[in-house]
Amino acid sequence: MATRVLILGGGFGGIYAALELERHLARRSDLDVTLITRENHFLFTPMLHEVAAGDLELGTIVSPLRKLLRRVHTFVGSVDAIDLVAKRVTVSHGQDGHTHELPYDHVILALGSTTNFFDLPGVERAALTVKSLADAVRLRSRLISHLEEANGECAAGARHPLLTFVVAGGGFAGVETMGAINDFVREALAFYPNLRAEHVRMVLVTPDRLILPELGPSLGAYAQRKLAARGIEIVTGVKVRGIERDVVTLSDGRTIEATTLVWTAGSAANPLVASLPAAARGGRVPVDEYLEVPGWPGVWAVGDCALVPDVRAGGFHPPTAQHALREGRVAAHNVMATLERTVKRSFRFRTLGQLASIGRRAGVAHVFGINFSGFVAWWLWRTIYLSKLPRIEKKVRVALDWTLDLCFAKDFACVTMTRKAGDAT
Repeated sequence: MATRVLILGGGFGGIYAALELERHLARRSDLDVTLITRENHFLFTPMLHEVAAGDLELGTIVSPLRKLLRRVHTFVGSVDAIDLVAKRVTVSHGQDGHTHELPYDHVILALGSTTNFFDLPGVERAALTVKSLADAVRLRSRLISHLEEANGECAAGARHPLLTFVVAGGGFAGVETMGAINDFVREALAFYPNLRAEHVRMVLVTPDRLILPELGPSLGAYAQRKLAARGIEIVTGVKVRGIERDVVTLSDGRTIEATTLVWTAGSAANPLVASLPAAARGGRVPVDEYLEVPGWPGVWAVGDCALVPDVRAGGFHPPTAQHALREGRVAAHNVMATLERTVKRSFRFRTLGQLASIGRRAGVAHVFGINFSGFVAWWLWRTIYLSKLPRIEKKVRVALDWTLDLCFAKDFACVTMTRKAGDAT
């Protein structure tokens, strides 16, 4: 009977675990590996803000799993329950949501995290996020639809709220999103005769003294100056406390009249992982240096849902993509080492660097202990992420999109995500 390995989650950790096991399946006929994921593609999330801003087309940052994985089985559906005692996972799929019980010998938990809205009034209902391809399309459509509405003569009194965009969160996601949508909206003004630059208000809200605190004060200050010079208001030392009736309230009592709030200010443990008996207080699963869950043989965890110890520096590794993909590879290697009774590999990795694009061909980066800023950092951002994008076909498509973006203006076609009543079928 074949040994059954389940990988739960199709993010960086899950996909790279599957790719590692794919190599072993070429010589192992007694191994059955299944990746369970909500989507039938791998989404390269670091480039989502470029899709939202029209720098990249939708299909360029998604890789179909049927092309990526030829030997690993793919189950497109939802993980509903995990029974660590019975070694069984309940999954559902199909239009009727019917369920299956999938037994396993080894399971790799790579279910990631969810957005944390902190139960703030109106935020979960009204805010846009930037975590999926649908989110990027929705944000881009919001930008365009508000430009169209504000351009109308009848909207003269409502132009400022329509064209005020608030981004909550001064980390990588918030800064990159703000830089991208600021460029997009301001470049679009040339095509809207009734709109001027003074109608646009971009506000980035962060609880820290400087944005991008992970990169240190000098790069954070540089990014802050650059964004401010491009017309972006940066409100530091405060948090968003809610949004009601198109008014965003800040923790210091200030209010901002805005119809768009983009939320990048928090993440929470996946509730399914948090409910496991192996989960820690924060909802993530502690693992040992080999990425196996102590006390639960055959259970491994990687990425955002795992507490991975840093055996060199102490503490835990950060939940970033560059860690998750390497954790996925190590976990898959150790599954095979367990089966073949060979030496397991401990996870030891030091962050190579961190980069952020801040718009208009500028960026900030801290790579191998050296700080970069401006065009060089932006070029590094694009070069490094292009090299990490799976499959040569996607690398070529992204490079072509970037090249065409240098020569032509962006498209301003609005993609409607929902059908209105009375629309033709």
